[in-house]
Amino acid sequence: MSTSRLPGFYKLAPAERLARVQDFARLSDAQAQAFDAAGLDLDRANLMIENVIGRMALPVGVGLNFLIDGKDVVVPMVVEEPSVVAAASNMARIVREAGGFHTDVDDSVMIGQVQVMDVPDPIATAAALQAAIPELSARCEGVHPVVERLGGGLRGMEVRVLRYDEPGQAPEDMVVLHFFYDCVDAMGANMVNTLAERLAPDIERITGREVGLRILSNLASRRLARARCAIPAPLLDMDGCEGEDVARGIAAAYRFAWADPWRAATHNKGIMNGIDPVVIATGNDWRAIEAGAHAWAARDGQYRSLSRWTFEKAGPDDPGTLHGSIELPMQVGVVGGTMHTHPTVAAAHSLLGNPSARELAGIIATVGLAQNMGALRALATEGIQRGHMRMHARAVAVKAGARTDEVAAVVDWLCERHDYSVACAEQALASLRG
Repeated sequence: MSTSRLPGFYKLAPAERLARVQDFARLSDAQAQAFDAAGLDLDRANLMIENVIGRMALPVGVGLNFLIDGKDVVVPMVVEEPSVVAAASNMARIVREAGGFHTDVDDSVMIGQVQVMDVPDPIATAAALQAAIPELSARCEGVHPVVERLGGGLRGMEVRVLRYDEPGQAPEDMVVLHFFYDCVDAMGANMVNTLAERLAPDIERITGREVGLRILSNLASRRLARARCAIPAPLLDMDGCEGEDVARGIAAAYRFAWADPWRAATHNKGIMNGIDPVVIATGNDWRAIEAGAHAWAARDGQYRSLSRWTFEKAGPDDPGTLHGSIELPMQVGVVGGTMHTHPTVAAAHSLLGNPSARELAGIIATVGLAQNMGALRALATEGIQRGHMRMHARAVAVKAGARTDEVAAVVDWLCERHDYSVACAEQALASLRG
């Protein structure tokens, strides 16, 4: 059976790593070659966006050791920041020893909004819309027949009354119709926007008022992904730090992020360090995911942590268990868009085993939780900078002129001296080359 536990993977050359991953996921040669920098040719790039003049490559790494809902997963991650892939992989290795991660993902229900503007009597307007919901629901039938055949479609509507009352400005009342649409394996933006446009004339007729915006919401509060893990404290043992102390430190760091939005912003940025690379690798809209995640973090009126960490100990003989969980909107798709135009994106989906949209959402949430765990563990023990600086030392070595076979020795030299300057790297090279 294939396993995502690949010891010594980091010691291999990139071509050898790709061969191991190709064997794990049973990728074809063409799919494996799509991970090359030339995977997206200029003609395909020209089909994706406007005014194309070239392409910009980013590294594609793989998160290893992930055991998610009992299944081994190797996760493609597109990111430029050092230590992200390593941290997520290291935490996944620890969690797999405790039984792995577990996920729970909502159906793929997106929210569409149709705004009724300049409403003199918002209560009466809202009542008229509420009474017309059966008629408006019928108008949605058959608009996306393929989605309906696959089990998706309209999941309900609601009416909201809003007031714009910014200090110093004239107040304005508006009424908004929300409709909820299950997009199955698609992200769903085009589907929802098409429905909103379809409903607008009927809403104007029913209310007698002008319709303003009609568009999806990226606060996908009915499309949440959750991941969780439970880690016995002894698995967190580190040199010079017992597992219970590590677990308590992680839980304490979470409490800081829950209580303070300045800390929560950095805490959640670390979570997105894990989430965005997988979203990008799979051709999904990372801006939409970021917007929804941060809005969800502020849903109770204060910006808070997207994750939760607690340490529980039943008694003096119990070593204790660290419990981690995450919940956030995750509007990702596995059909349409770049999945058909970008060969590297298609290969990334194959590497993941061609998951459904719900499965992919669970994988992405899991990587975010793992990345968060890695960051909090570093902060609670040795500090975040030590690991970052070792990775930064590689870039310094290259800038100083180190060849590929010299980089590791130069990195060791810089770390031993705690000096990450180019001048120190040049001294290391002079010593190595005699």
